[in-house]
Amino acid sequence: MNALGALCVYFENLSAHNLDALDTYYTADARFKDPFHEVTGVAAIRAILRHTFDKLPGARFRVTGRFPGEGGHAVILWEMDFIMPVTRQPTTIRGATHLTFATDGKVTLHRDYWDAAEELYGRLPVLKWLMRALARQAAAPR
Repeated sequence: MNALGALCVYFENLSAHNLDALDTYYTADARFKDPFHEVTGVAAIRAILRHTFDKLPGARFRVTGRFPGEGGHAVILWEMDFIMPVTRQPTTIRGATHLTFATDGKVTLHRDYWDAAEELYGRLPVLKWLMRALARQAAAPR
């Protein structure tokens, strides 16, 4: 199995109990960025993932597509299922990740792309109402 395939299998089985294996897949100085974080180093990436599992009950990743590229680049499409803490409703967010691999097959860059406004904030009743009200106000003729 190639590095991208092995990483996808790891992510589909990722839990709070196997975060120590992150070093197997990421370089020590790997960079991670998502809509809320930008960190460098496996320990910092592990801390973000641990926080995710602590705060989002039932969090599970599913890889829905993988696209190996050239020059050590790849893209994966994913869905993350969890229970929304505020509403206690099953929730799924969808995103994409751009990966860059070192020559040894370990990740040097992991950048997640997903719309936090649509995927999270838009599902919270008060924020959903506020976002719609602001959108209507912005669209109203002046």
